[in-house]
Amino acid sequence: MLREYDVIVVGAGHAGCEAANAAGKLGSSVLLITMNMNTIAQMSCNPAMGGGAKGQIVREIDALGGGSGIISDLSAIQFRMLNRSKGPAMWSPRTQNDRMMFAAEWRLMLERNPNVDFWQDMCDGLLVEGDKIVGVKTAIGVEIKSKSVILTNGTFLNGLIHIGEKQFGGGRAGERSATGITENLRELGFETGRMKTGTPPRVDGRSLDYSKMEKQEGDINPSKFSYTDTKPLAKQHACHITYTNTETHELLKEGFDRSPMFNGAIKSTGPRYCPSIEDKINRFADRDRHQIFVEPEGWNTVEIYVNGFSTSLPEEIQMKAMRAIPGFEKAKMFRPGYAIEYDFFPPTQLKHTLETKKIENLYFAGQINGTTGYEEAACQGLMAGINASRKCKEQEPLILSRSEAYIGVLIDDLITKGTKEPYRMFTSRAEYRILLRQDNADLRLTPIGHAIGLTDDLALKKMEIKAEGTKQLIRSLQKEGVTPDVANPILEKRESSKIKQQVKLNSLITRPNVTIEDVLSMSVKSKELSKELNSKHEGIIDQVEIQLKYEGYINREEDVAKKMNRLEDVKIPSGVDYSTLLSLSTEAKEKLHNLQPVTIGQASRISGISPSDVSVLLVYLGR
Repeated sequence: MLREYDVIVVGAGHAGCEAANAAGKLGSSVLLITMNMNTIAQMSCNPAMGGGAKGQIVREIDALGGGSGIISDLSAIQFRMLNRSKGPAMWSPRTQNDRMMFAAEWRLMLERNPNVDFWQDMCDGLLVEGDKIVGVKTAIGVEIKSKSVILTNGTFLNGLIHIGEKQFGGGRAGERSATGITENLRELGFETGRMKTGTPPRVDGRSLDYSKMEKQEGDINPSKFSYTDTKPLAKQHACHITYTNTETHELLKEGFDRSPMFNGAIKSTGPRYCPSIEDKINRFADRDRHQIFVEPEGWNTVEIYVNGFSTSLPEEIQMKAMRAIPGFEKAKMFRPGYAIEYDFFPPTQLKHTLETKKIENLYFAGQINGTTGYEEAACQGLMAGINASRKCKEQEPLILSRSEAYIGVLIDDLITKGTKEPYRMFTSRAEYRILLRQDNADLRLTPIGHAIGLTDDLALKKMEIKAEGTKQLIRSLQKEGVTPDVANPILEKRESSKIKQQVKLNSLITRPNVTIEDVLSMSVKSKELSKELNSKHEGIIDQVEIQLKYEGYINREEDVAKKMNRLEDVKIPSGVDYSTLLSLSTEAKEKLHNLQPVTIGQASRISGISPSDVSVLLVYLGR
């Protein structure tokens, strides 16, 4: 008989790994249950981490003490900082990864966590007493008791795979689906739904002609995700870009009558921002080509991920159409693309801790909540692991606000708005994105991670050196003046207007074409100080430039965030009978009753709650 645990985590994908690792690091006894010990942290879709907004999330996970940033660095084969041509709020780190190394490094990290145990089995039921979870039962009939349970089932709950007119049960190609949990939760009163996602074919890289494609190299001076001592890449693997064409599209159309997307076999909703290739050519009929990213799966494999060619068409149609793409004329397929439908649970049934409202100590994280993407899953797993562990110890929960982290935005969106299609994070979802940059995730979140015991003293010290060094250099630039004879030759080169009298160095950094290096070259004192500080922490100079160049925007967003956060401080007592508040709209009464927000701020973000409804609530609360 297995011992009783503080936390049981069901599923070992990105959410499950973060949840188990975090709870274990916080001192809780953890059991990680997975159907297959050989597929822990599997990159089921593309072999990459980060990208727009998602790169910010990985940095936030790392700053809090999670594992995804470290694992991404250890398994990276290419690093790129995306959106460099835009402002720093849009800069987003991204790694191309060796998918086998990624999984192996995650398993190693978990095995090194002394508080994490493993059990290979299918969890097919929950043990509930009253309205409280007390454990799980598995397919081989084992009952395991615990103080809390985190479900991170991914696409496995009653998973159904589609390839053309073929359908078969599975949570991922080659792996069986999970049964029992959905039915169990329905009996407990949970609302459930179906969602769809898909993946492209994988091909043999030896059969491709890269001379017909555009080469996509990594950054010349690659950075990394983690704030720990992981090393930047010394060598990188190139990716390539090619395009579909009208012939590809015509060949794909030949299979539309056999496509589960169009013949009614798939009834659930897929992500609009990651459509299948058949969906793209159907919705964007005026476009004669679509971009295809040719992504290697690792250092020591010839397998290639055909990003942009996600499809569930019959395999022979996939093959024929793919061979019409430049460079793919002789392509050999390893495995066809497919679509998968799976059960999810609308996340409006959760608290902001990711604990369910109906069953105490039961948490949901990842695709079970209607999200898609490794990074979105990982950060939910991290927060669920933290909060389940803290609740076991009767400690206050950790809830990040929308002005503190993209993680806070994501969870708040899910809880207050729900999701009708798979949720993916974009920078446009964050109203405070100038505050939530990838470069300052450590400044924002490492103190929080350290306070709860997830990051160590070394991480905090490193962050403090960066914070203090940034302030020190800013003070130096604000105090020191520069004369026209020193500044103007450099300003002329930058096509920036000359100065007529002495000005402070910091005032010149706000000019669009002027860099911090330009300004530092105008002062021996500040240049020497910057060298000294840079030797202590490489992030200081970039941080100073961003904070000074965008100071006005940053201050404005901080003011707005403070005003909005006042609404977060106005608590709504539990058990309010909204039907008695006659001035509320009918829609507001229904949604407030169903979602039970705990603050006025949360209530204000619920779809259908108007400013006048918020005013009624404030009056009711005597505010």
